[in-house]
Amino acid sequence: MTENEIGKIIVDCAFRVHKALGPGLLESVYEVALSHELTKAGFTVARQVPIPVVYDGVQFEEGFRADLVVNECVLIELKSIEAIAPVHKKQLLTYLRLSDKRLGYLINFGTELFKQGVSRVVNGAEDWRNET
Repeated sequence: MTENEIGKIIVDCAFRVHKALGPGLLESVYEVALSHELTKAGFTVARQVPIPVVYDGVQFEEGFRADLVVNECVLIELKSIEAIAPVHKKQLLTYLRLSDKRLGYLINFGTELFKQGVSRVVNGAEDWRNET
């Protein structure tokens, strides 16, 4: 299964969680529920995965954690806030770069309409657009 196929199922599962629980709960509640939905869909899901930073030849585990990693290839950053800010997309992009992953989803369960809270983020997208 490709990353894009996994991504479509992630969005479907997140939609089901949003429809069932609605907006306004703690992020941790959505994390548990989405992890459960993805596991039911047959995926391997890891929660609160450390993302190491290498500095001066030393690997540090402190600071960064991906909310969910699906099948060891797609990162999910969850929020439960009124609106996504540019810094949230940059956060996910940083996680993708540091973990050497290509695809991630920023999912905000705090919005009334689910589609307003989903962003697909691709690591290195600007590089791939220039390849032909």
